[in-house]
Amino acid sequence: MTLITRRAFGKTIAALLGASLMTSRALAFYHDSDQVVTIKGFKFSPANIKIKAGETVVFTNEDDAPHTATADNGAFDTGRLDKGESKSVEFSEAGIFEYFCDLHPSMKARITVQS
Repeated sequence: MTLITRRAFGKTIAALLGASLMTSRALAFYHDSDQVVTIKGFKFSPANIKIKAGETVVFTNEDDAPHTATADNGAFDTGRLDKGESKSVEFSEAGIFEYFCDLHPSMKARITVQS
């Protein structure tokens, strides 16, 4: 049996509460019709999504490193997202939107917007 000191127990509880608060903060952006793209492990997941015009995509960074979601054609840019931060982007027009992380250009993905 492992004994945990009060200090270690307090740090564990604080870490869990902090993670819970970050998740709550990210979830505050979501609506029922939103699509979610998670940034984790230096990847966008899912890497390819299909949505309808008028829908919103919420980008949430779960990596320790900052990231962006930046359209190749300049149609959208989330700006820098630090760990636990989210940004919503509404897609009003049909089209194919290739995007990448401006800080890590090898990270790429696609959103297909149908009318």
